[in-house]
Amino acid sequence: MTDAHHPNTATAVRLTRFGDPQVLEVGSVPIPQAVDDEVLVRVRAASVNPVDGKTRSGEFPPVGTSDLPIVLGRDLAGTIEAVGTRAHNMLSVGDRVFAHIGFDRGAQSEYVVVRAVELVAVPEGVGFEEAAGAGLAAMTTWQGLFDHGGLTAGQTVLIHGGAGGVGHLAIQLAKAKGARVVATASAGDLDFVRELGADEAIDHKGERFEDRVREVDVVLDLVGGETGERSLDVLRPGGILVSTLQPPAEDLAREKGVRVAPRWLAEPNAAQLGEIADLIAAGKVRVVVSETYPLAEVAAAHRRLEEGGVRGKVVLVVG
Repeated sequence: MTDAHHPNTATAVRLTRFGDPQVLEVGSVPIPQAVDDEVLVRVRAASVNPVDGKTRSGEFPPVGTSDLPIVLGRDLAGTIEAVGTRAHNMLSVGDRVFAHIGFDRGAQSEYVVVRAVELVAVPEGVGFEEAAGAGLAAMTTWQGLFDHGGLTAGQTVLIHGGAGGVGHLAIQLAKAKGARVVATASAGDLDFVRELGADEAIDHKGERFEDRVREVDVVLDLVGGETGERSLDVLRPGGILVSTLQPPAEDLAREKGVRVAPRWLAEPNAAQLGEIADLIAAGKVRVVVSETYPLAEVAAAHRRLEEGGVRGKVVLVVG
């Protein structure tokens, strides 16, 4: 990467200390080299996820003070800039790709090394911003509903937080699987979640979901707190609650004859991401990007996400 056509450094979102959004630094990092089955991606858009805020504030256990500095970000879309020696048969320079990457690298950078097992082609007609918004949220949804929840066609799923980044994809993926979908959301988002395919939409403040739904096979809790505990009462015997936050105690679930999935983190999986890409290409799933920010305004993006009430995704436009 030292020839005249390429810079030696990339602009990236760096975290050098924990704290509020103002601790985020937009600075230079060395451009990595792609080796073996890796590719170097010129990033065009990168998503901002709740885990970025937790990492930034020191509330994400896998990242401690001794791990800093790091580049933030778990998902991206862009074009292949260079390929490693074992990647050339599958991928070509210039290909449009999107990915959900591991913790060892950060996606919010102009250049990122991505492994072949993490990326898939961006479907025709899909923009970089939409593709960037799919990675982590779609993997969280897929693995939560299907791998951990075991959701199948004909079952009923209750999705808490149906209008958010993960929730709006969960509604669509559950419908694509043939499930009946009940979603909670704020009053102003009820029409939105219905448009996404929810069979029933419940105002999480104005109504008690326990009064509206029973005998649920799977609950996907994206809200946490008392919502998870209350949800145990609407599961059918043997039903399961999957939470992206702190789930209710397992002994409480056992008392009620239901199950709680263990805590988990979404793992990069190109095969699953490819299935999601196919659903996007077929028009069965759309990634709703409600707000975009330039990379330099990442702190504002964090503040917006933490305010709450974002429909779909917040995405950084990188270049």
